[in-house]
Amino acid sequence: MNVRNCAKCGKIYAYDGFSLCPRCRRQEEEDFKKVKEYLYDNPGADIKEVSQETGVSTKKILRYLREGKLELKDESNFILDCERCGTPIKTGRYCDKCATELQKELKNAVSIPKKEDTRYTGKMYVANRHNRKK
Repeated sequence: MNVRNCAKCGKIYAYDGFSLCPRCRRQEEEDFKKVKEYLYDNPGADIKEVSQETGVSTKKILRYLREGKLELKDESNFILDCERCGTPIKTGRYCDKCATELQKELKNAVSIPKKEDTRYTGKMYVANRHNRKK
């Protein structure tokens, strides 16, 4: 059994692929649910308002934006910038242009064509197999 400490509370738990224990994960889900429900009822609310009304920290709300769980309504914002070029974005970590470029770079890095060595393509056999003593 793989045992780890929770990244939030430090409690030991059986690792299940998440960095948070089940209790902290439930709390995270409840916080996100509060934010999501508030935004459904109040579209266009700003981060401070959402934080004050839900009790969820602005830092956590910004993390939801970076993770792509939430999206900003305005195209021109001063809250979220592409981590690569600095262009204002609505959600995530990168603008569409940088995300596409990063995907291409990663694809090229992973699929570098390998030249086949033609010196070793001949068929093999056991030499002198008929002349072996039994």
